[in-house]
Amino acid sequence: MKYLPLVWRSLFGRRRTRAFFTVLSVTVAFVLYGLLITIRTAFSMGVDVAGADRLMLMHKISIIMPLPISYEDRIRSAKGVADVTHATWFGGFYQDQTNFFAQMAVDPESWLRMYPEFVLPEAQKQAWFADRTGAIVGRRTAERFGWKIGDHIPIQGTIFRQKDGRQTWTFTLDGIYDGDKPGVDSTQFFFSNKYLDESRQWGQGTVGWYVVRVDDPEQSAVVAKRIDTMFANSPFETKTSTEKAFVQSFANQVGDIGAIMTAVLVAVFFTILLVTGNTMAQSIRERTSELAVLKTLGFSNGLVLTLVLVESTVLAATGGALGLLLAWGFVHQGDPTGGLLPAFYLPAGQLALGGGLVLALGLASGCLPAVQAVRLRIVDALRRA
Repeated sequence: MKYLPLVWRSLFGRRRTRAFFTVLSVTVAFVLYGLLITIRTAFSMGVDVAGADRLMLMHKISIIMPLPISYEDRIRSAKGVADVTHATWFGGFYQDQTNFFAQMAVDPESWLRMYPEFVLPEAQKQAWFADRTGAIVGRRTAERFGWKIGDHIPIQGTIFRQKDGRQTWTFTLDGIYDGDKPGVDSTQFFFSNKYLDESRQWGQGTVGWYVVRVDDPEQSAVVAKRIDTMFANSPFETKTSTEKAFVQSFANQVGDIGAIMTAVLVAVFFTILLVTGNTMAQSIRERTSELAVLKTLGFSNGLVLTLVLVESTVLAATGGALGLLLAWGFVHQGDPTGGLLPAFYLPAGQLALGGGLVLALGLASGCLPAVQAVRLRIVDALRRA
């Protein structure tokens, strides 16, 4: 601790402009890191929070092909199945076609059993269960449009029309749910499948897909195969996969976001490593006589090595901490797209990883200059001075 003033003066007391721009470059790098990690998380669409014990069952050809509602009892009777629910994509919009958010017709009680991460007060749950035309919505969407409990919300259907030809479906907002942890999608809109099934012009008796909870997540593959075998060679053959694999397949439709982000970050950090390393090397070269004096006064090679590494680490830490703080502040403002990125948040684990990268950057950039300082001979240094 007693050497920190010496470290600080060596960094910021001599070439302040150079130190400032080096810190600024590191700051920009870690702002970019935070934003790219957030975007990658958002495009993963909740892969990390997908239930390990949940399976997704859809039509073998495509998810847009419906399945009979009668499949529910047969799925429930399969060995290894703990619970079953279903959902149907509605595909409407609110007021304007640009106001997009996911709307699904579900069985309210079994849906909330299947997804305990959707949290809302018990009174709101019961109100939804008892209301045929009721709906619940995630808090982010409710805040986006200024909705409150009891509002009547008109949704323009793009897939389903009512039997009388009307395109507008009106729902009463019975509840607003939150996620029990970061990453849970709080932009979705759920309403009763009974209302959809009895009121739509076509498709009665069918659902979009099933969600199955298994007794033992280790047996998920076995249960999935067992269910698909039940419906093999039928008019509605099925394809069952884990929820994680199902969600990941949607994320992959826009490309391997993880690989793209990683490539960008590697290029950025390699460049910053060169910039910071060059700064430290210049600093050491300019202080050759000072280092010689320190060694003359009894500073050991180990202590000189430590001081140089601490300098580079402080330089990286100053810029890195500021960059991560700015990135967190920007992300904390919410999704700038207005709801197209449901899981827009900076995971705590990635924030911790950013701290580790700050430390690694500081040590790596100071390694070569530190070795040069250790190898410095007092006589040679004083002669050059």
